[in-house]
Amino acid sequence: MEKLPKIALPVIFVVIVLIILLAKSAVTIGSGQAGVLYKTFDNGVVTDAPPLGEGFHVIAPWNKVIIYEVRQQELFEKMKVLSSNGLEIQIDASAWYEPVYDQLGNLHQSLGEGYLQRVIQPAIRSAARSVIGRYTPDDLYSTKRDAIQVEIYEETKKILDKQYVQLNEVLVRDVTLPPTIKEAIERKLKQEQESLEYEFRLVTAEKEAEKVIIEAKGKADANKILSASLTDKILQDKGIEATIKLAESPNSKVIVIGSGDSGMPIILGNQ
Repeated sequence: MEKLPKIALPVIFVVIVLIILLAKSAVTIGSGQAGVLYKTFDNGVVTDAPPLGEGFHVIAPWNKVIIYEVRQQELFEKMKVLSSNGLEIQIDASAWYEPVYDQLGNLHQSLGEGYLQRVIQPAIRSAARSVIGRYTPDDLYSTKRDAIQVEIYEETKKILDKQYVQLNEVLVRDVTLPPTIKEAIERKLKQEQESLEYEFRLVTAEKEAEKVIIEAKGKADANKILSASLTDKILQDKGIEATIKLAESPNSKVIVIGSGDSGMPIILGNQ
């Protein structure tokens, strides 16, 4: 019985050591995360195997795991850039990005956990300055904003594709112009709108005038053709036809044949 404590102490010590080793060897990776394995005695960062996925993992106690967020994340940037004519413009933009999952080891080895500050922010700022520098404030204020947004996305993506980062979208949320420039652009747009309305009224009035002229010309041509076709003989024939119809009518009347102009009948009624 006296020997029991001497045996129990080493056992307890081994159990404690095992618990410590197990605690250091166990890694739990949360939802939307992935782990990069670092092997202390074997070439460091593992780049030739997929990262550790979500869940519980056991690793050698002398190795370690660096955990990364692999879900889509958002970077919000306020940038002051120059337009093509040298005016300072403020751009509020958002970038949606995520690390390339299968290249997480390379990302960690080349850029580390601070890859947002090392590559993403410089890339979007550089692209924004390059793109905005090709446009005037008028372009930024009007319909060119969507095109500018696409160009910033494409230029940023070219940079990040080489850095193991996937860019999903760039959104230009707001463009702030100097107050005097904004007012000048608004006045210009208002004048252009008024000019377009005036031109529309002129075109409408011109078309209406053309329509009246065409209708009048048509009537004149019709009357000219009708006058040319109505000879004395035709008028006499028409008069005779009318006389016959009136003679057949039950209404009381007196018809004097050949007493009117050109030998046309004269009709005397009871009124």
